[in-house]
Amino acid sequence: MFDPTILWRAPEVNPINRKARSIPGLNPVNVYGRVFFFSWFGFMIAFWSWYAFPPLLSETIAKDLDLSQAEVANSNIISLTATLLVRLVAGPACDRFGPRWTFAGCLLAGSIPTALAGAVYGAPGLMVLRFFVGILGGSFVPCQVWSTGFFDKNIVGTANALTGGFGNAGGGITYFLMPAVFDSLVQDRGLSAHVAWRVTFIVPFICIVVTAIALLVFCPDTPTGKWSERHLAAQQNLASHGISGAVVDVPGELTDRATTGTDSPSNASSEEKKLGFEAVEPKQPDGFAHEAQIGEQQMLDTARGEIVVKPSFREALPVIFSAQTLVQGGGYFCSFGAELAINSILGSYYVKNFPALKQRGSGNWAAMFGLLNVVFRPLGGVISDFIYPRAGVWGKKFLIHFLAIITGAFLIAIGLTDPHDKSTMFGLVAGMAFFLEAGNGANFSLVPHVHPHANGIVSGCTGASGNLGGIIFAIIFRYNNKDYAKVFWIIGVMTIAINLALSWIRPIPRGQIGGH
Repeated sequence: MFDPTILWRAPEVNPINRKARSIPGLNPVNVYGRVFFFSWFGFMIAFWSWYAFPPLLSETIAKDLDLSQAEVANSNIISLTATLLVRLVAGPACDRFGPRWTFAGCLLAGSIPTALAGAVYGAPGLMVLRFFVGILGGSFVPCQVWSTGFFDKNIVGTANALTGGFGNAGGGITYFLMPAVFDSLVQDRGLSAHVAWRVTFIVPFICIVVTAIALLVFCPDTPTGKWSERHLAAQQNLASHGISGAVVDVPGELTDRATTGTDSPSNASSEEKKLGFEAVEPKQPDGFAHEAQIGEQQMLDTARGEIVVKPSFREALPVIFSAQTLVQGGGYFCSFGAELAINSILGSYYVKNFPALKQRGSGNWAAMFGLLNVVFRPLGGVISDFIYPRAGVWGKKFLIHFLAIITGAFLIAIGLTDPHDKSTMFGLVAGMAFFLEAGNGANFSLVPHVHPHANGIVSGCTGASGNLGGIIFAIIFRYNNKDYAKVFWIIGVMTIAINLALSWIRPIPRGQIGGH
């Protein structure tokens, strides 16, 4: 039976990596509750600003800058391209510098072009600006890596789905907030449309900067302290429980092996000697009262296989090109890629089929697609965590493909019927959103199990694949002009085909230590 007190009480933790085994989401005083809050809130603010243009773009900004339909579509594609590149870089950056600093860096870097939105006076300027605003989309990777670093395998699917789902809701919130702020400036402050849309972007800029500074001030890198000391902390926690063993050294690489008792001192690096010496007399943890009871071998596997290692390019390549990373990327290519592309055109699609809605009405209905992430994406993670004790990682993987195939069926249905009845249209979109957004949550429920020592790289590749899907699907929308329905069924067919092709691959590599 569900115990509601876990939502605020101090959680039980893994004795080695100190990851929480429940989510105290209603307790911002607790460090796990605090990191959980800033993970989703930071990404929500970033997503809001990243998608701040579409709600005003099709009418207000396009009219003011004299943009063609093709130029509007191109600006959407450019924004997704920038995010793809940032996500590829953000993954290794998380492994090297830690997700907290990477997260803050993405937010602060993306805040600058957001504030400069008012300096745009033509299509070329819009393209350049939206490219750099796309940096904000890269914040998804540190959001997920940070969440993975604080929550254990039994609950990480739910934690990642909640932070991702609440964060993705920024794509829906922006459809409410940006037109509302714009209308307020025009109607209440008497600004012209030419000035008002430019001033509107100052609001997300302020929110981004305040959030980035706050997460740096109030949150730690890891449950054990500084990012640079995570291996030492794991070694000390092993020793404090009377377990002899060694984990990879602090400046180690992805393929470094743990030292054993047969290793000669002359072959050990000075850093390894330091690690072994300090582990003899460890700092004692705050007490074992909230520790989960796990076996000695599980503690060793956690220390050796699930502590993130600093990446090097040579040793990152096998992780990037592994079949398991391909599965994660392929699934997210379809689910999040479709979400991004659809989010960019949904308001315009509604205006095309229901002209009476106009900019604000279509924006409000389009916002529902993004806001459903608050419920549907977390649900994917919750279901995945429910399946995990019963069917293991294969169960998590099966869920991803099952949700994707049903999503494809809904996309094909929307495309073939092209509804002009509001109830039918909104009902089909809501049904599609359920399976698509739950699929996003299920995907990042499996990510922490795949190459857990290189979680940043896997998260970055998976996140970037989602953006690649968004770009491909946006290009298809671009070259089909306003034939939105046709593109919906094309995306549906691609989604089903890709997931069937990937369904046979093992969820984690054979012989992998940790992540099971």
